[in-house]
Amino acid sequence: MSRFRPTDEKQLADIVAAAIAGEEPLEVIAGGSKQALGRPLQLPHALDVGAFGGIRQYEPEELVLTAGAATPLAGIEQALATKHQMLAFEPADWRPLLGSAAAGQTLGGVIACNLSGPRRIRQGAARDHFLGVAAVSGRGEAFKAGGRVVKNVTGYDLCKLLAGSYGTLAVMTEITVKVLPAPEATRTVVLSGLDEARAVAAMTHALNAPHELSGAAHLPKRGGRPCTLLRLEGPVPSVEARAAALRDELRPFGPADILGDDESVKLWLAVRDATPLVAGEGAVWRVSLAPTAAPAFLAALRDALAIDYLLDWGGGLVWLAIGGADDGGAGAIRAALGGNGHATLVRAPPAVRAAVPVFEPLAPAVAALTARVKDSFDPKRILNRGRMYPDL
Repeated sequence: MSRFRPTDEKQLADIVAAAIAGEEPLEVIAGGSKQALGRPLQLPHALDVGAFGGIRQYEPEELVLTAGAATPLAGIEQALATKHQMLAFEPADWRPLLGSAAAGQTLGGVIACNLSGPRRIRQGAARDHFLGVAAVSGRGEAFKAGGRVVKNVTGYDLCKLLAGSYGTLAVMTEITVKVLPAPEATRTVVLSGLDEARAVAAMTHALNAPHELSGAAHLPKRGGRPCTLLRLEGPVPSVEARAAALRDELRPFGPADILGDDESVKLWLAVRDATPLVAGEGAVWRVSLAPTAAPAFLAALRDALAIDYLLDWGGGLVWLAIGGADDGGAGAIRAALGGNGHATLVRAPPAVRAAVPVFEPLAPAVAALTARVKDSFDPKRILNRGRMYPDL
């Protein structure tokens, strides 16, 4: 595989144009931490966009940051921390899960995959914080969209379209995101010993109560027993009062403990990154469904598969580790979903990722719309061909 390393947008556009002329697709790479995510690629050329890095503009008072798409995420988070700010969508770090711990996460990779952590239930996904972009399409055309303000309506919201496209529509070179103040304090209310149904009921009750939770998760094996985690963030007096009130309100579900800042931060990083499922070599799935459907979904899977799991987003996100299934559990998982959710294969050997749909199969009308969007941005299928679906 040959590797191209453009240093500016003109060189990038020229490389894409040459690839179009030769009908030779490109694998887009920056930090390389997510090369094992999606369908396996065997393309003739790599497009290394690592030169498009660096924070270009950061206005803490305006809660806006602009950086090159290849800017290391760690550098961005460090710069934000000096001003007590954060990326509120809590981007996950899947490098241990994907076996790419030596690679670096970049802002563009996080946005391209629309990665969002436990705070999504309160702050939204990565795409909801994606304000503006400069990019080169699969036509070899440079374009810009969005801006540096939260309310910026200039036609189609291309930022929303590019977030979650896995680099199949355009190569992003510069990204503007909304940032928010970091919480002064974090407390976690912990209920122990609940099964999935009771855990989902407790999380649903807590999320519907006026306590402003920023996380609700369930771990079936923490310290040898299940625990249900409810996170509160904000000023110290507010957080302590809300945590105490929530603990009292949840007494019908059993006694609860309250964890302080340090324990809470470590615990929620583990939830964010699905750390309990990293060990082992089995397939790992990320399933989105109605929270109240999670207990029945897990029960149906246990009849067919050996599984480990954790719940996030109040039960609306089910992480699954599957053992002993030739198809990585794809058939059983999608049968248990019955079309009422979305299952994404996050980790599996290349042969499995090539054989089964990594992303939820598209309904015919949605597949036709997706193809038309791809035709508009990349008619020759030059960028990351086949990463999401075989013909796209």
